Amino acid sequence: MSNSNNRIFLSPPHMGGSESQYVGEAFQSNFIAPLGPMVNKFEAEFSKISGLPFCLAVSSGTAAMHLALRCLSNRSSTEVDNRKPVIIASSLTFIGSISPACFEGIDLVFLDSSYGSWNMDTDLLLAELEWRKSRDVLPIAVIPTDLYGEPSNLPKIREICLQFQIPLISDSAEAVGAHYFDGKGNMRHAGFDSDAAVFSFNGNKIITTSGGGMLGSHDEVFINHARKLATQAREEFPWYEHAEIGYNYRMSNIVAAIGVGQLEVLEDRVNRRRAINAMYHDILSPIEGVSFLEEPGYAIGNQWLTVVFIDPATFGVDNNFVREVLETNNIESRPVWKPMHMQPVFRSMVARYQAERVRKYDVCEEYFSKGLCLPSGSALSDSDVERICSIIISCRNRKV
Repeated sequence: MSNSNNRIFLSPPHMGGSESQYVGEAFQSNFIAPLGPMVNKFEAEFSKISGLPFCLAVSSGTAAMHLALRCLSNRSSTEVDNRKPVIIASSLTFIGSISPACFEGIDLVFLDSSYGSWNMDTDLLLAELEWRKSRDVLPIAVIPTDLYGEPSNLPKIREICLQFQIPLISDSAEAVGAHYFDGKGNMRHAGFDSDAAVFSFNGNKIITTSGGGMLGSHDEVFINHARKLATQAREEFPWYEHAEIGYNYRMSNIVAAIGVGQLEVLEDRVNRRRAINAMYHDILSPIEGVSFLEEPGYAIGNQWLTVVFIDPATFGVDNNFVREVLETNNIESRPVWKPMHMQPVFRSMVARYQAERVRKYDVCEEYFSKGLCLPSGSALSDSDVERICSIIISCRNRKV
């Protein structure tokens, strides 16, 4: 049982025990940075887990997304009739999922989530691509997000993208260890049915390397180009020669050593997070004004974060009131990601594309207004969960 005075964090790191051993081996070998045997091992082990045959370990999930866009934009047309290239992306996401598009001078068109899902509405995607095809302004890529560890309907999204020959990049940063059924009797790891998949090992993710990311693909040429770009785009000469601009994006051997240890406990971490989610669900679902999204039949999420919806009309107070009460009890919680179409940095871009075709965002705006992310770390005890639930229930109908 944890001390009730200790702070409960949203999703803190949870070491498995062997990480220090692998870090020690890296020190003993004197492969500190850059690169080294642990990076190679981490890439190989992640490839086995994800099913993606070619994987590249980098400094962050955002770096992985940037590399994916650089490689794809080199293959795609970058301008049509003086229009800027466009990417279709989920509005309900973290900004690191789509900010690399801005690095490359690419505009973003955001789509709403489907009701009952965190993720991109496939009907809206199909309608958007049909409209764009009729005007010869197809996007250079589609980026759905596997939000809070719940896989998107990737087989359906891939089917749509193939119809229009649009590259598909899966933002699976939050979905390491999550799976979906491909409709052909196979269970696939998040990101599998994509041209490129991005993963994150930030300190708050289900497993962590303290910071880091992975880019995976079925395309060896694609990953080899990304690998080159990630190491300053150095050409194969004895001296430093560069024919294109690259980045310092590779993962260090020390960081990768932590990741090797974390992969060994991934299944345990997923199972514990799912158990925590189930416990929240069992205790809070009977409370009027509290609800959860049900897991879709096509997926088995990792439940990276459990999110509860607070309906102020029936619960008596809103999600922000509950968050503040939890904070006074030294418990961290957080609002749902603020949708990208509502972000000030994208205000002018959203207005410009709304002028050409009105898009509605009712679902993700509702989720943002009512959603609250609850502590979900895999080291969280049952008594911690019970205490958190008790505090939430105590908020009901309190005077604001």
